[in-house]
Amino acid sequence: MRTFSRSDVRGLLAFSSLLLLCATSGAQQLPPVAEQMAKTYGLDSFGKVAAIRYTWNIEGVISRTWEWNTKTDTVTYQGKDKQGNPVKVTYKRSELDSQSDAVRKEIDPAFVNDQYWLLLPLHVAWDGATVTDEGKDETPLGKTPAQRIMVKYAASGYSPGDTWELFVGTDKRIREIRYHRAVPVPGLPNLVLAKWEGHKKAGPLLIATDHPGTGDGRPFHLTITDVAVKVVGSKDWIAAH
Repeated sequence: MRTFSRSDVRGLLAFSSLLLLCATSGAQQLPPVAEQMAKTYGLDSFGKVAAIRYTWNIEGVISRTWEWNTKTDTVTYQGKDKQGNPVKVTYKRSELDSQSDAVRKEIDPAFVNDQYWLLLPLHVAWDGATVTDEGKDETPLGKTPAQRIMVKYAASGYSPGDTWELFVGTDKRIREIRYHRAVPVPGLPNLVLAKWEGHKKAGPLLIATDHPGTGDGRPFHLTITDVAVKVVGSKDWIAAH
């Protein structure tokens, strides 16, 4: 079975390209299991978070470091460009129109994607998608019992009709996810399966840092490292542990 190479990464990255919605926009009415899950990962405390930093990695393929000021929606990116040259750039997401093509078309879409892997349980509450409790089911990779939550996006916008299935344990932590792309896009996977492991606390947030999985049957190993949070009123970073 072929594993992911650098040329495959774009397909894995872009499986969610929704615009980031602010937590202060207000959580929707959720099924109890989905609400409990989001709260387990820090939904109610997100307003206390002033900044988050982390590195998003696909083993042996790519590594990107982000720092996100949640109050000003300012992003700092460190990584490499298409030619492999080091890049560091800081920008405000509210001013994307004035940024370079590289920021608008490559870096910011990568930020949205990577941030979904970091905060997916909170996006379930933030994004306004249709969220339903599908009852007890079996996780697709580990074949263990879980509660299945269906998250379906509208048939318009950046992820038209895309569906996420979250498999949640009795502790209200995600065990695995299954993502379906509704509208096929050349070069992008239509089905992503991934485990939600390596849970760590970073300030008021709970973060899953280890995500082995497959994209259209091809294995990958995605990790989130060097996670730290800065809370409102403090200059110190709290490292995940």
